[in-house]
Amino acid sequence: MADVIVLGAGMVGALIARDLADEPGVSVTAIDGSERALARLRERDGRIETVCADLAAPGAVRNAVTGYDLACGAVPGFMGFGALREVIDAGVPYCDISFMPEDPLTLDEVAQRRSVPAVVDCGVAPGLSNLLAGVAAERLAPCQRIEILVGGLPRIRRAPFQYKAAFSPIDVIEEYTRPARFVEHGEVVTRPALSGVEPVDLPGVGTLEAFNTDGLRTLMHTLAVPTMREKTLRYPGHAALMRAFRDAGFFSTEPVQVGGSRVAPRDLAAELLFPIWTYEPGEADLTVMRVTAEGAGARITWDLLDEYDPASDETSMARTTAFPCAIVAREILAGRIGQAGVIPPERLARNPGTVERVLAGLARRGITLRESSDGSG
Repeated sequence: MADVIVLGAGMVGALIARDLADEPGVSVTAIDGSERALARLRERDGRIETVCADLAAPGAVRNAVTGYDLACGAVPGFMGFGALREVIDAGVPYCDISFMPEDPLTLDEVAQRRSVPAVVDCGVAPGLSNLLAGVAAERLAPCQRIEILVGGLPRIRRAPFQYKAAFSPIDVIEEYTRPARFVEHGEVVTRPALSGVEPVDLPGVGTLEAFNTDGLRTLMHTLAVPTMREKTLRYPGHAALMRAFRDAGFFSTEPVQVGGSRVAPRDLAAELLFPIWTYEPGEADLTVMRVTAEGAGARITWDLLDEYDPASDETSMARTTAFPCAIVAREILAGRIGQAGVIPPERLARNPGTVERVLAGLARRGITLRESSDGSG
């Protein structure tokens, strides 16, 4: 029997836990600071043990994961790097989706010394997008250009925001404030988040707008591709509205004096926006992604369009983020990821059979990618 612990029991963490509980010979525990989230998980799946604890407390993650065969991380991005460090320090294999602002590769040497495999950024984007980028780098050698377009959206547009959030509110705001890093002519360049807005027509969705966000992450350091960029997709008009909020200071982390209290505008913005941006029960969302790669006289395009599943009552964003992590976690448990260190998904493209098993596992869960190619590749 393999014992697995999932850090975080929000929409994504709960689905990771439930998916892994379906695996024969796997016992799953979920830990979260919200008893309400844990109660929802217990109500949906009585097979999962739950523990209520503050994972932000010093040493809490290390204490939680010690003795487990594998940990999966689904904590907010601001907690991600600390959690990664503590899991590695505990000597426990790890598979993580956290959108951490820090560079996880700085912990690679520590993970190698501890003989721990730690797969990071293992959601949809980053995650599945990285895996496909790694495939492109192998198949199109030399690969010259990679573009990733991705977004999670409500199926029905409602003014003024035309958006709802299926994950951590702070992580969404972080996308709109963190400078976006691209690779141009082999060099890392920086552009403001929410800049470079352009229309994109995608089958089944229509016209969206794509704007610069900091989504390349480890790809900047692991792939020798001279041109790479990542953009977030939203309904037209959303980027301009978010720029207005950001430029007016509503997303600042610097506290301001309000009456007799000092308040960080970002915290207030999250409190006000996210009740409006929260999906209603049964409200449909969609996830759309296009990864395009060019090189060796060829172009490969992967398209993903996934929607809310009413049968399981799971949002598309939760499904497309949780399932890659749960599938790769099985790869670790099966001993098919033997290398130690911090492992971004693009490096898994070199593991024999891993890409095929991940894509097949997603297809069994109703998530399919359509691949098309032009040229000799």
